[in-house]
Amino acid sequence: MPRIEPIPWEKLKPEQRAAIQRGMDCGAYRIALPLQIFAYADHDQAPDDGDRHPNFPRHLLDGKLLELLRIRSAQLGGCEPCMASRKVAGATDEVVACLTSDSLRQELSDRERLAIEFLELLATDHHRIGDELYARMAQHFTTAEIIELGTTCGHMIGTHRFLHTLNVFGDSDPVIPYAPEQVGSTWAQLQPQAVISARKKSA
Repeated sequence: MPRIEPIPWEKLKPEQRAAIQRGMDCGAYRIALPLQIFAYADHDQAPDDGDRHPNFPRHLLDGKLLELLRIRSAQLGGCEPCMASRKVAGATDEVVACLTSDSLRQELSDRERLAIEFLELLATDHHRIGDELYARMAQHFTTAEIIELGTTCGHMIGTHRFLHTLNVFGDSDPVIPYAPEQVGSTWAQLQPQAVISARKKSA
């Protein structure tokens, strides 16, 4: 059984069951269990607490927590533009300075420290995330918040690593120069003959 018990099939919303079943029928999903877990985070509207993050306006987690996660992920991934920006008032330079060392995080809330710990492990050694950490998180987060924490951290980590590879502040010429026809296009649209030739060779 997964660390977070999946929502029983019959307890899912009818539209959730229908969407999962369509995916199962067409072969897009092999098993339903992960989606039954992700379904915890399904919600119609964000909390009306005035603390919404501009990147994640419908998120269950508060804006300051999300901003600290975003910045710590950028630090770990070496994404300089994201490290430098501040999108929520509560994420002051003094607070951000605490993120780089566990010994400096006493000013953070229990939720913030746990979320940063989770993100760091997910980014550096996800095999160390086990029962003990999930049990501690469950003392400070709802199950829906834990699901959003996990999926958001995964998105942040991947995005910041990708942005680091782009060398945004580099001073050399671009490897790939701007070409207007490249915007919103696929390889097959721009190189139809090459695609046809490749298909013939593989046939």
